[in-house]
Amino acid sequence: MPPRDRTGLLLINLGTPESAKAEDVRPYLREFLSDPRVIDIDGWRRWLLLNLVILPFRPRRSGEAYEKIWTERGSPLLFHTQDLAEKVRRRCGDNVVVEVAMRYGNPSIGAALSRFKRDSVDRIVAFPLYPQYSSAATGSSIEKVFVEAAKAWNTPFIQVVPPFYDHRAFIDACLAVARPVVDEAAWEKVLFSFHGLPERHCIKSDETQAHCLKRADCCDRIVEANRNCYRAQCFATARALADGLGVPTDKRIVCFQSRLGRTPWIRPYTDEVVVDLARAGVKRAVILSSAFVADCLETIEELGIRAADSFKAAGGETLRLVPSVNATDAWADGVVTLARESSAWLR
Repeated sequence: MPPRDRTGLLLINLGTPESAKAEDVRPYLREFLSDPRVIDIDGWRRWLLLNLVILPFRPRRSGEAYEKIWTERGSPLLFHTQDLAEKVRRRCGDNVVVEVAMRYGNPSIGAALSRFKRDSVDRIVAFPLYPQYSSAATGSSIEKVFVEAAKAWNTPFIQVVPPFYDHRAFIDACLAVARPVVDEAAWEKVLFSFHGLPERHCIKSDETQAHCLKRADCCDRIVEANRNCYRAQCFATARALADGLGVPTDKRIVCFQSRLGRTPWIRPYTDEVVVDLARAGVKRAVILSSAFVADCLETIEELGIRAADSFKAAGGETLRLVPSVNATDAWADGVVTLARESSAWLR
């Protein structure tokens, strides 16, 4: 097949260490937390925070957490993404070269672009696998793709799949996974937990500087001011899923996990919500984490283990985690749909 008839589809996820050992977690965290889109403070302050506060202690603790989820195939985030790529590859056929890349760690974005070049693929569709936009994940991944691509004398031609937080292809794939779990019991509460961000990230995304986090209902609907707001997009995802699952308004809770440091992060905090619910007498709850398309440390360990243990310790009985869409057939179909809608190259 002539090279001009082939397109590269680059599936990008956030990243994972090479192993659960502290010596492998450390370089991963260093690369991740050195990114000014992730810790958006002055460079010297970020260096001090990373080298004096985080790296001396966090690799060991994070390694212990990774150890709880590590499998014979390695990191769940990586192998779920690789399995997804294989299904997408079969659906797209020989005219599409599908590659997996991690923003941090391996396989790297630069290495994936090199593989496209080796295969004479000059047209690339970059697909950041983050449903909701954040500068820390989506923005950083897009920036990295273009920085690496710019190193070549013959630069590739690149199109990007936009966030898909309320796209039917994504919502339907989530519903296909969640509905059997939600329908299996009379859950008292349904939690929609998303990865957290510092409040300042949301405020910076508001180009009007007059809407985001300025009033209690700022995320009730998507408007021009919050069209790039991560928190607003998370609420939109939660509404679409809750409506699709038929969850009554009084049983829905949107919350945010994985905060770091002492600065204010977007609220409410998942770890506090699960304890408060249990103390208030809630015995059975189910939790979805639809900021992630692949199960990973933040879903399996943070919610499936730690949050469930906290819920029980505070008086609850069951906190059930709904799996991510991973490499389900519905999500593989969804990825192809989203990619084709975003680029005529994939028709």
